[in-house]
Amino acid sequence: MAKRTALDRLDGAISKILADYAEEIEENVGEIADQVAATGAKALTQKSRETFPDGTGEYAKGWTVEKNGKKHRLLNEPSVIYNEHYSLPHLLEHGHVTRNGTGRTFDETPPHEHIAPVENDLAETFEREVLQKL
Repeated sequence: MAKRTALDRLDGAISKILADYAEEIEENVGEIADQVAATGAKALTQKSRETFPDGTGEYAKGWTVEKNGKKHRLLNEPSVIYNEHYSLPHLLEHGHVTRNGTGRTFDETPPHEHIAPVENDLAETFEREVLQKL
């Protein structure tokens, strides 16, 4: 049998139900974000190894996830995927000019797009998972 609420306390009851629902959604989205971020770091590691097979593997090993442990992760910073070699991903993804010791430009390094495809896949996965949970 349904619980009865007096009319004068209806607004409080509705507010409590909506707050509980919001908290549940926030927890679900946070869990999904953590899972997608972990998957993304693994995918970027694999894609980096495929794109740059001749290297030492340090760049590929550098992908990691920083999880935000705060309760209200949507209001603050969510999980972040980053590489320990902080400036290298941008240079490799977009290409760059190579200079010699005198400061003169002598070559251009072409872009190696390896982050954008993974980012697009992760965005689609995240959206699909959130819609499925709702």
